[in-house]
Amino acid sequence: MNLSILARCGLFRGIETAELSPLLRRLHACTREFDKFQPIYRVGDTAHALCILLSGGVNIERCDAWGHKMLLDHITPGSVFAETYACVPGTPMMVSAVADEPSEVLFLPSEMLLSSAAQDSAHSVLLRNLLDVTAQKNLLLTRKIFHTSPKSMRGKLLSYLSAQAVQHGSDTFDIPFDRQQLADYLGVDRSALSAELSRMQRDGLISYKKSHFVLNHSQSDE
Repeated sequence: MNLSILARCGLFRGIETAELSPLLRRLHACTREFDKFQPIYRVGDTAHALCILLSGGVNIERCDAWGHKMLLDHITPGSVFAETYACVPGTPMMVSAVADEPSEVLFLPSEMLLSSAAQDSAHSVLLRNLLDVTAQKNLLLTRKIFHTSPKSMRGKLLSYLSAQAVQHGSDTFDIPFDRQQLADYLGVDRSALSAELSRMQRDGLISYKKSHFVLNHSQSDE
């Protein structure tokens, strides 16, 4: 297991690297590999463990009864997912977690993670960090609401791309989505999204190639 990934994970902030292996053993942590498109959790599953992505990529998706899919989040190595459901045992999941590429996932069983009898200093730090991670996820959800609230396609794209620029600290950046994933994330049609991106580039608002974007603020009249 690559402990350097875990050392950079917010869930283990403040825990010495030497403490990680003993802590993971006490928590009965285990790893599993997944192929591309293989589900880690499906809608309706109950999550018995919190997950940390060690390598690869995972998409958090929602699919309705008619097969319409919406991309809610993209998980990168070192990130935590399924933590909310893991902390409320028995609650059916309303989303699916699907490998976007060959991936390795670390599972921390809820029973051990939330057990007061198993707590020590490192475990207490981990639980405090879990609260922080959960709060950060709530902020991400709020951000998604901001991006999907504008009525126009251009408004949605400007909101999302502006947030990406802030996140990267630059008007030049790469987004983590391809066109279909971005369309799913914003809840729009892919063809309509691609057409609007072309119009925005023609209008001088942005420049882009695939997932690489440059914002031209001086041209914006929004």
